[in-house]
Amino acid sequence: QVQLVESGGRLVQSGGSLRLSCEASEGSFRYYAMGWFRRAPGKGREFVAAINWSGESTYYRDSVKGRFTISRDNAKNTLYLQMNSLLPEDTAVYYCAVGRTEGSTWSGAYDYWGQGTQVTVSS
Repeated sequence: QVQLVESGGRLVQSGGSLRLSCEASEGSFRYYAMGWFRRAPGKGREFVAAINWSGESTYYRDSVKGRFTISRDNAKNTLYLQMNSLLPEDTAVYYCAVGRTEGSTWSGAYDYWGQGTQVTVSS
């Protein structure tokens, strides 16, 4: 079973930047499609971004296109989410997950999840 640990979340002002990291517990990470989801207060979990095993294909929800970048370093078993031009509506707990299907926006297509990291954007 893959274990995922997210980090990098904190309080930041609107317009600021953060980079989230997600470290996987095993080397087979390099074969997995991965994704980032988030859950805002009082809302359901929503898709943010996804990436295929090699990093060559990426997918984003419309509201983060041009502001967020998903990437991975398979040598370090680590997934990243670079978030720029942050907005108060980006406030949420962010989760990384291992996907069965590349680029899926459905949380049910992801098998293993991290514990989440809190991102708070102040206005």
